[in-house]
Amino acid sequence: MYGFVLSRRWIGFAVLVAVLSMLFVRLGIWQFHRLAERHADNAVIERNLAAPPAELDSVVAPREAVSDALAWRRVHLTGTFDVTHQILVRYQTRDGALGVDVLTPVREASGSAALVDRGWLQTGNNVTDEVDVPAPPGGQVTVTGWLMPDQEGSGDQLRVQSGSVRLVSSQRIGPTLPYPIYDGYVTMTSSDPAPSLPLRPPDAPVLNSGPHFFYGLQWFFFAGLAVVGWFYFAYTEAQTRRREAVDQPEAAAQSA
Repeated sequence: MYGFVLSRRWIGFAVLVAVLSMLFVRLGIWQFHRLAERHADNAVIERNLAAPPAELDSVVAPREAVSDALAWRRVHLTGTFDVTHQILVRYQTRDGALGVDVLTPVREASGSAALVDRGWLQTGNNVTDEVDVPAPPGGQVTVTGWLMPDQEGSGDQLRVQSGSVRLVSSQRIGPTLPYPIYDGYVTMTSSDPAPSLPLRPPDAPVLNSGPHFFYGLQWFFFAGLAVVGWFYFAYTEAQTRRREAVDQPEAAAQSA
């Protein structure tokens, strides 16, 4: 009763199911690879968060690239805020509200500077409006925060236009400043002295497994479902043929 599975149509159906199943399995394996990568990234972040704050110049030198392995490394630096070269990072949302991150260089006594994200400030829905940004502490200040690598995006997102950007890239902001700067930027968590009007501090990183485990199981389920579906349709076809084979002699006998 199952000889029909050797027909061209059913062989083609079986090949299609096999190809889809292999594809789904590959996607499931890819999701588990993503899960392993996320766990590895989380381990690096946890280690960096647990480490005591280090001097910025002991972690990375000016013009030395900040790698992903240094992301969320706790650092501190001492210098003065340069508000004349302050930049607003627009289109930043917190809890559904639109605002800006305030990026202000801190210039060290050596002459080098680091881009410091002082925090988030809520604005109106019109992103082109002028923003009244609270002033940072004057004079010498010690900033503590998390070292972050440059953000990645398109040229328009990284281009400095009228004192604002969409994403932070020291490689694109550096040439607009009259002094050398460190690669990446520092998201400030505290300063000494503290600002009189503090901005909203950055959010801590979310260290979880993400959806990759369940996505992987989902793709494996789809692979199994495709195979089971083929056998189900084959079984249904066989039962239909069996009933037709039984009904035909009965119909012939009745007509006789």
